[in-house]
Amino acid sequence: MDRRGTRAHPRHRKLTQMTDQLTVSVLGTGIMGAAMARNLAKSGLAVRAWNRTRAKAEPLAADGAYIADTPADAVRGADVVLTMLYDGPAALDVMDEAASGLRPGAVWVQSTTAGLDSIADLAAFAEGHDLVFYDAPVLGTRQPAEAGQLTVLAAGPERGRETVTPVFDAVGARTVWTGEDGAAGTATRLKLVANSWVIAATNATGEVLALAKALEVDPQGFFDLIAGGPLDMGYLRAKAGLVLENRLTPPQFAVTTAAKDARLIVEAAERRGVRLDVAAAGAERLERAVVQGHGGEDMVAAYFASFDEKSED
Repeated sequence: MDRRGTRAHPRHRKLTQMTDQLTVSVLGTGIMGAAMARNLAKSGLAVRAWNRTRAKAEPLAADGAYIADTPADAVRGADVVLTMLYDGPAALDVMDEAASGLRPGAVWVQSTTAGLDSIADLAAFAEGHDLVFYDAPVLGTRQPAEAGQLTVLAAGPERGRETVTPVFDAVGARTVWTGEDGAAGTATRLKLVANSWVIAATNATGEVLALAKALEVDPQGFFDLIAGGPLDMGYLRAKAGLVLENRLTPPQFAVTTAAKDARLIVEAAERRGVRLDVAAAGAERLERAVVQGHGGEDMVAAYFASFDEKSED
């Protein structure tokens, strides 16, 4: 670990006999949760998975995961419970459902982008059920999740880290520790800051493509103009490619989820007296794309929010 609290994780580290026995319950097997559960199983950990829509969890059985019918069944006997759900209230509701199966002293890795207001409620639940709480959102989308190359942002006590380390190693390329108190939400705070940049860059990508279309400018001319300079970004080119090549599904990160995160960012800033005009406009833009029917597409599909639906059709 370096002075910044960053740990690089080897992708094929051998797990000890103790970690081979580790049982991890994954609650929520959507785009991110399913990929994380699969990598946990591939790393030799025992995985118990649950999803509200069971069909989304069932493919994990082929990787050796036990598919549970209820959250309580999923967490029964688990050493680590990992939640990757839509938002903080959803995570709390599912953990309430799981309560009867939780083992006192188990570790709870809360990886949902929950927002600051929810972290206190989640930490209070953990304390009330004698769970060791880790605030641990992740940076990355579908592709790095599937490759086990996420960045884990983590806050939680020193005790228990020997248990969560193999879990973080399995799903991520590195872990950035932000503190020892998960209830303080330091990892979530960093995640919101990072996501504010990602969402702004994604919305800007959609708008530059929309403007190019309106002005009858070939987007490739713009890419050639900035090539190799400080304004060039691999992320810009990758996201623009999804629009230009009509590869918006399956999403790397869905419009609906990005809209939720954008709202959390704006709310967090407002509670602290900070006005984020670009983030607020970006949130509204994403919401408009959802209303237009693009919620299940990649977040760069906010591009369509630049157009009246009739004119774009």
